[in-house]
Amino acid sequence: MSISVERFGQGPDLVLLHGWGMNGAVWHGVMPTLAQHYHLHLIDLPGFGNSPLPAGSDYSLPWLAEQVAAVMPARCHLLGWSLGGLVASQLALMQPERVQSLITVASSPCFMARDDWPGIAPKVLAGFNQMLAGDFKQTIERFLAIQAMGSEHARDDIRQLRHWLAERPAPQLAALEAGLGLLAEIDLRDELTTLSLPWLRIYGRLDSLVPKASIGLLDERYPHSQSRMLDKASHAPFISHPDQFVALVREFVG
Repeated sequence: MSISVERFGQGPDLVLLHGWGMNGAVWHGVMPTLAQHYHLHLIDLPGFGNSPLPAGSDYSLPWLAEQVAAVMPARCHLLGWSLGGLVASQLALMQPERVQSLITVASSPCFMARDDWPGIAPKVLAGFNQMLAGDFKQTIERFLAIQAMGSEHARDDIRQLRHWLAERPAPQLAALEAGLGLLAEIDLRDELTTLSLPWLRIYGRLDSLVPKASIGLLDERYPHSQSRMLDKASHAPFISHPDQFVALVREFVG
């Protein structure tokens, strides 16, 4: 299976992975600026945008990482937002020789709250699962609202996300359900302590899906990585604060 990739610009290869329910068009706001410095590869994950999800696919995190690895350059800088950050992290663990650096944006190695871990309340993810069974368009609208919650430009952020989502085919229900399952189940906290390549973690202080209480814990756990916080951003800092976001990427990647 070949997944959809849009390519822009010239320079070092930078692969961008979107989050749950979205597609590669979410990067179109920052694409013109980034493309002045990098050769961008905007990937639609399987079941989202223009990438079909073959029937009977094993929608596991390693499988997703393999699909991305099949279409990305031999060596690249890898950037993943939210669920895309999990895929990027898994790929960096599986094929570190192909990843020059890793950037995770509003992402967590463990999204679900646990006894010792701040994250998304299990009842919130369970609620999304129930909503999906009824009206998945309404579920995505709700998710857009949660992603922008707290942002100074929440309405504009939602409008922008909605616009880019509409540019491509609607996500497939099976991919939405499996993606929620990954957000609920995956815990890469221990595996990522072995990662030695350059790693930048970007967060929004107002993010309700990756609570700021988790960021200090991640700083302690991954002292080899760097973290940057955008004080007035929520879950989509590249949409609400594109200039600051691009500056952080350029400062890190060079």
